[in-house]
Amino acid sequence: MAFGFDASAVRVFLGITPPLDVPYVGTRSAMVDAMLDMAEVGPSDYVIDLGTGDGRILIAAALDRGAGGLGVDLDPSLIDDAKAEADRLGLSDRVAFREQDLFDTSLQDADVVTMFLLPSVNLRLRPRLLDLEPGTRIVSNRFDMGEWRADAVREVRGYSAYLWIVPAQVAGLWRLEFEGKSIALDLEQSFQDVSGTALIDGQSQAVTSILKGNRLRFGLEFGEERRVFEGEIQGDAFMPTDDADWLAERIPE
Repeated sequence: MAFGFDASAVRVFLGITPPLDVPYVGTRSAMVDAMLDMAEVGPSDYVIDLGTGDGRILIAAALDRGAGGLGVDLDPSLIDDAKAEADRLGLSDRVAFREQDLFDTSLQDADVVTMFLLPSVNLRLRPRLLDLEPGTRIVSNRFDMGEWRADAVREVRGYSAYLWIVPAQVAGLWRLEFEGKSIALDLEQSFQDVSGTALIDGQSQAVTSILKGNRLRFGLEFGEERRVFEGEIQGDAFMPTDDADWLAERIPE
């Protein structure tokens, strides 16, 4: 994104390119590094950079961290610049750049989504981002996503970088089998914040959970003993990540 009367603005004024959803202002290198650090980008990751501009975020992900990916932008001259830089650095086999509307871009292959957009655009994207595979990392320069609280925030030279980890969908009724007991769980969810109730031997107790991607953790009281249940959401099953002797399944509505 860049504010001011630059070459991109001239082309829009002359009708050569369409108006852009987001004016281009390049992300500073310190912020690029922070965003990629927060998302823990590595060689196995496929990064989709929305509003890629001159491609600097995606190019850094490929050059410094071995990632592959796709950058999209509506400005053809910036896409040309990004392609030229990727060619110059020998990265064209790992990254691609397209002149394309970010709202027409499939995000399903992304391990990481990076963006420097406007708050209103972030909010329009939010439902699509929440539909991504649990555990997908999303990083944004400067702007948040409203009620969806960031999992981490980092200050970089007076500006904020935000990280979200797409949460699994866990709201609803579950049956937890543990030491011969059948425990009913009724969970409510607001993004990564999960709460609810557990019915144990006819007694109800509150449940407060920690959800990070597809990993869920909560504790229950059994008399004077507290037991922690930690595992992964796998479709309609909640599976322990260790050798624990319990299993939970979603109860169909």
